[in-house]
Amino acid sequence: MSPPALRGIRLTHGFGATPVLRGADLVVHRGEVVAVTGPSGSGKSTLLHCLAGILRPDDGEVWLGADRIDGWSEARRTALRGSRLGFVFQFGQLLPELPAVENVALPLMLGGVRRGDAVARAAAWFPALGLDGLEQRRPGQLSGGQEQRVAIARALVTDPEVVFADEPTGALDTETGRVLVDLLIGLAARTGTGLVIVTHDADVAARCHRVIVLRDGRTDPAAVHAVVTGGPR
Repeated sequence: MSPPALRGIRLTHGFGATPVLRGADLVVHRGEVVAVTGPSGSGKSTLLHCLAGILRPDDGEVWLGADRIDGWSEARRTALRGSRLGFVFQFGQLLPELPAVENVALPLMLGGVRRGDAVARAAAWFPALGLDGLEQRRPGQLSGGQEQRVAIARALVTDPEVVFADEPTGALDTETGRVLVDLLIGLAARTGTGLVIVTHDADVAARCHRVIVLRDGRTDPAAVHAVVTGGPR
C-alpha cells in the first residue's frame, strides 16, 4: 500500500469547556476510501474539520503527506484547502450567481490559474459526470443530484491528495445517492485521491475500504480496522 496521504494522530478538540474529540486517530492512503461513522455528537464533523485544517486541534498531529499541518497559520491552511484538499458537502454549497462550470473552476482561479484555462479544465470534468450541456446552468436550474455532481467536479478539479465528503447523500433520495456514491468512489480510485466520507448511512459505509467508528470523541478500536472484503463495492 502507498504511504499515507493523510494522518490524524491522537486528536483532541473542545469547544469551551465541552470536549468533543478525545484522542481520535485516522489514516487514509491515496486511492483509499474510508468511512467515518458514529452517533450524532460523537465528533465526526469536528474530526473532519481538524483533518482539513478548518479547525486547529487542541492536541495531536495532522499530517498531509510529509507535511505536518496542524501548526500552520490560518492563511497557510486556507491556501492548502484550495489546492491539496477537496470538499463535498451535504448541500453542495455552490455559488448561486455563477454558472456550473465557473463553480467548478473557482478553486483554480482562486489559486492563480487564468480564467480561460481554469474554465477549460473545469469543463473537461462535465462529460465524465453526466453533466454535458449543463455547463452554463446556474445551481437553481439544476436538480439536487446534478448540483452534487458539480460539487464533486469542484472537489476534484485541483487534483487533490484527499477529498472530504460530509454526508454527501444526506439531501438526496436513495437511488440518486447510491449513484452519486458510486461515481465519487470510482473517480477517487481513478485519480488516486484519498476519500474520507462522513456518513450516517450504513449502506454507504459498507461500500468503503474501511469504516472508522467514533464514540464519545474516540476512535472505537473494535471497528477502526474493519475492512470490507474486496474494497469498495
